[in-house]
Amino acid sequence: MTLLLVAFLVILALLGIPLFIALGAGSLLATFNAGLDPALLAVELNRLAASPYLTAIPLFTFAGVILAAGGAPQRMIQLFNALVGWLPGGMAGVALASCAFFTAFSGASGVTILALGGMMMPMLLHAGYHERFNLGLLTTSGSLGLLFPPSLAILLYGIVAGVSIDQMFLAGVVPGLLLIVILGLYCLYIGRRTAAPRHRFSFSTLAEALRESVWDMLLPVGVIVGIFGGFVTISEASACTAIYVLLLESVIHREIRLVTHLPELLRDTAVLVGSILIILSVAMGLTNLLIDAQVPMKILGWMEAHIDSQLQFLLLLNVFLLIVGCMMDIFSATVVVVPLILPIAASYGINPVHLGIIFLANLEIGYSTPPVGINLFIASQRFGKPVLILFRSALPFLLLMLMWLALITYIPAITLWWQ
Repeated sequence: MTLLLVAFLVILALLGIPLFIALGAGSLLATFNAGLDPALLAVELNRLAASPYLTAIPLFTFAGVILAAGGAPQRMIQLFNALVGWLPGGMAGVALASCAFFTAFSGASGVTILALGGMMMPMLLHAGYHERFNLGLLTTSGSLGLLFPPSLAILLYGIVAGVSIDQMFLAGVVPGLLLIVILGLYCLYIGRRTAAPRHRFSFSTLAEALRESVWDMLLPVGVIVGIFGGFVTISEASACTAIYVLLLESVIHREIRLVTHLPELLRDTAVLVGSILIILSVAMGLTNLLIDAQVPMKILGWMEAHIDSQLQFLLLLNVFLLIVGCMMDIFSATVVVVPLILPIAASYGINPVHLGIIFLANLEIGYSTPPVGINLFIASQRFGKPVLILFRSALPFLLLMLMWLALITYIPAITLWWQ
C-alpha cells in the first residue's frame, strides 16, 4: 500500500498537478484503503492552528515583501559595495552578502534571484567577472540566507519538528556564516585570477551608504537582540518587524504609498503564505497517516539491520536529503520528510536541532541541483540561459557547499556551539 501511495503521488506531481492536490489525493486514497474516516486528516490541523509560532510566518513574509518593494535590495548593494567592494573579489562578495541578507527576510530563494539578479549581473559583468562565474554565483547565492533568522524555513522546521525556534535560530548562525566565508574565499581567489578592477575605499562613500541603510541594518539587530535577549517572543518579533518595515518604507524612505501599494503587497503576501499553509495542512494529514502505518519504524528496522553507527546513518541521511532537495521545494519537504526522519535520527542519538540544520543545509544545496532545483529554473527564466548551463556554472559553488555540509554534519559543535 505504501509503494502504491508513493507511486501515485509521484505520478500526480510529474503531471504538473499542484502539490497540495497530489498530497490531498494521496491522503484520501490512503484513508479509503485503510477503511478510516477521512475526517482524521483534519486532526493535525488543530495542532497547526494551536502552534504559537504560526502567526510569525505571514508577518515575516509580509515584511520581506515590503522590503523587496521598498528598495532595500538596492540600499544593501550600495552598503556592501562601499564596505568590501575595494577588496579582490569584492563585488562578488557584495552579491553573496546582499543575497544572504535578503533571503533571510524574504524567506524565498526565488524572490532573491528575481529581485537582485537583474541588478547584480550587469554590475558583475562590468567589474570584469566571467559570465559563467556570475551565473553560478547568483544561482547558488539565492538560498544563502536560509539559516539566518528570521528565515521561514527555520520557522517551519521548528513548528513541524516541535523544537525551540530560538535554539534553531542560534544553531543556524555559525553554519550560515561559515558558508559565506567559504564562498567568499573562493570569490577572492577568482577576483585575483581575473584581475577584476576594484574601486578605492572611500570613507565618505561608506558613510553615505550607512546613512541610507542604517535603518535597514538595525532590523536584524533588533530581531536578534529582541528574541535572544528575552524581550519578545517569536510572534511578537514578527509583528514588530512588519510594523517597523512598513514605517521604514512608507515614512522614512517614502518608497511605498500605503493607499496605492498596500493592497498589492497584501495580495502578494497572501498568495505566498496561502500556498505554504495549504501544503502544510494537507501534508501534515498525510504524514500522520504514514506514522500510523509505522513507516518510520519499518525504515528504522531496515537501517538497524544494515547500519551499525551514527556516522553511517548521517552519510545515508545526507544522500537521501540531497535527493529530496532536488525533487521537492523546501517547505513541502519539511512537512513531509521531517516527521519521518525525526524518530529515526533520535534512535541514533542525533540532536533534533542539529538534525534541523543538516536538513535545511541539504535542501539549500538541492535548490541548485537538477532535475527540479528551483533556483535553476528561476535563474533560467531571469537570465535567459538553459538549465544545463546554469548547473555547470554552479558546480564549483555546489562542490564547496558539499564540503561545508560535511563539516556541519560530522562536527556537531559547529551547530551546537551555544550549548
